Amino acid sequence: MQNLDALLIFARVAEMTSFTRAAESLGLQKGRVSLVIRELEQDVGVSLLHRTTRNVQLTEDGRAFYSRARDLLAEVQELQSMFANNGASLRGKLRVDMPTELAQTVVVPALPQWLAAHPELELELSSTDRRVDLVQEGFDCVVRLGPIVDETLIARPLGKLRMINAASPSYLARHGTPRTLDELRGLGHQMIHYTRTLGGRLAGWEYPDGDGYATLALPGAMQVNNVQTYHAAGLAGIGLIQAGYSALAHHIERGALVEVLPDLRPEPLAAWLVVAHRRNLSQRVRAFMKWMESVLEPYFDQPANRAV
Repeated sequence: MQNLDALLIFARVAEMTSFTRAAESLGLQKGRVSLVIRELEQDVGVSLLHRTTRNVQLTEDGRAFYSRARDLLAEVQELQSMFANNGASLRGKLRVDMPTELAQTVVVPALPQWLAAHPELELELSSTDRRVDLVQEGFDCVVRLGPIVDETLIARPLGKLRMINAASPSYLARHGTPRTLDELRGLGHQMIHYTRTLGGRLAGWEYPDGDGYATLALPGAMQVNNVQTYHAAGLAGIGLIQAGYSALAHHIERGALVEVLPDLRPEPLAAWLVVAHRRNLSQRVRAFMKWMESVLEPYFDQPANRAV
């Protein structure tokens, strides 16, 4: 093998189990990808892939070859970035996924300056609230909020995003502004319940309790399964909400929402940069992670005094 391009193409086909998807993610023609794989198999002297009409699977030899190839590619990426100047302009394609609300309210408004500093960088930004498959969908990294449930992924912490309690002025005019848990219970307040599955178990109103957090069963004005709808319901004055400060900051600044119970904020939400493999941190991914930390820093929690 005269260069590492063949290994890169083979690894992408193996991970995405498709010549077509691999070609699209690499910006190559499908025929070119097929030719490279055939030449690679001739070069190593074994069949690396089982080809069917529906997908592509690794052979036994292919699995062993892929494991070594992946390690080698990670080593090359690390070597290439070993002495890289952190201020140098980035180049190439970076494919990222993150929650929709985070992308719209925080990341996209900050992107113009960062992209201007890296004019040769090709950023593909996916924003969705589902759990994407990094390998199958060809993402270099994803930003995730909350607990990491897939132990096969490598999660690098970005920080803990501040969570706040909020309501609209119209809601507070009708129900009063709660200042304690007793007032929250006794003044007939209602919350909007967010749940991934409608009809599922409701979490309740979260508040700090000693060294941890507890929940209070508050009546629910309504139940939603979408973050944007949850925020919209709060803005409409339907009930109290608990959400990330990063998503609500602009609504608070313009007076559409008011923070309540600032001393009883819910538990901060962990933010992570997630990659598929431990050593799959290219210079582009490392730079993006550092930039994300700086963009999110104003919204990170300060646990010592819970101050904004």
